Amino acid sequence: MRLLISFAALFLSVILLQLGIGGVAPLDAISGVELGFSTAQIGTLGSAHFLGFFIGCWWAPRLMGNVGHSRAFAAFTAAGTIGLIAHMMIVNPLAWALLRMLSGLCVAGCYTIIEAWLQAKVTNETRGRAMGLYRIVDIGGSLSAQLVIGVLAPATYFSYNLLAIICCAALLPVTVSRAEQPGTPAAPRLRPAIAWNRSPLAAVAVIVSGVSTAAFRMVGPIYGVEVGLSADMIALFLAAFVLGGALAQFPVGWLADKLDRRTVLMWLSVSAALACALTIALSGFGTAAVFLAAGFFGLTTMPIYSVAAAHAHDFAGDEERVELSAALMFLYAIGAIASPLFASTLIAAFGAPAMFVFIAVIHLLLLLFGALRMRARPAPPARTPYVYTPRTSFLISRLLSSGRRQ
Repeated sequence: MRLLISFAALFLSVILLQLGIGGVAPLDAISGVELGFSTAQIGTLGSAHFLGFFIGCWWAPRLMGNVGHSRAFAAFTAAGTIGLIAHMMIVNPLAWALLRMLSGLCVAGCYTIIEAWLQAKVTNETRGRAMGLYRIVDIGGSLSAQLVIGVLAPATYFSYNLLAIICCAALLPVTVSRAEQPGTPAAPRLRPAIAWNRSPLAAVAVIVSGVSTAAFRMVGPIYGVEVGLSADMIALFLAAFVLGGALAQFPVGWLADKLDRRTVLMWLSVSAALACALTIALSGFGTAAVFLAAGFFGLTTMPIYSVAAAHAHDFAGDEERVELSAALMFLYAIGAIASPLFASTLIAAFGAPAMFVFIAVIHLLLLLFGALRMRARPAPPARTPYVYTPRTSFLISRLLSSGRRQ
């Protein structure tokens, strides 16, 4: 309880950020349909979000160094609030894409600052419990953000203003905290090649993870509309995906520590392709079947990033871990930026099932690549423990560093 109280301000800010900014993606998709945006234009919004997210990951440590944690947090939160509140003032797909870049910038910047603050406050004795609480808060906030969409009317001032108010409220716990601001951690260098050099399979797997999860979270509401789900049902559809991914972490992590991680990745790819086929096949069997398919899809796709990251760290030295984590997130962002636009274009051209056909194909390609890599070299004799890795900022690797020792 004492540990929870000491981190209460930071965790409360995480929850409010998730509720505010985390809700804009499905709301934008549903609102875009209501306003007559094309599916490609709606997909562009998701791509713009991840572009802003990537920029924010790199800018945040530098801004913290110049103005301090609290001021940087306020600046990023203000950007997110502007991105939300201006939606109904400028109803235009291109303008919304620029506003979504602000939302992505806000998420990356605020999480970077929160994780830097956590890193400065935890000790080796409290790190495990603190990170466990952090993961629960992060997943719980993400799940709640999907559910809140069910009670918000699309394309209305009230809905976007409510999200903006919640986002702005995230300022209060951090800025009024009496805790002393920590020192600024050094920003990692961007060396994407280090991920490929340490593990080509991990590099490809995180790209596939970015493609599949970003396509579902950003374009999934369009699929939901196409198969006849109402706005409140779409909220449950997305929540089922997040819940499935959360439930998968422990059993998949246990398997990843017991078996060759490459085997686990390959079976996840097979399962993900099967989940895509089931999602298409069950689309006409009622909402319960659609929700179960979404949960199975989350269960098979969301753990891929963490398994791939653990596999890459098996081949890295302690001095390389932060830069390797940055490289993996860069590759994830590449997939996440491209996939919403591509998936929405496929839906426009070939119908709702096309998105899942596309995702199934990339997972089958990952399966083939994994089989080739297993023939190229044996599994490493010493392995790092599996750790659920939130894709929040480059600094998360420092918080998880005590669990990654060979």
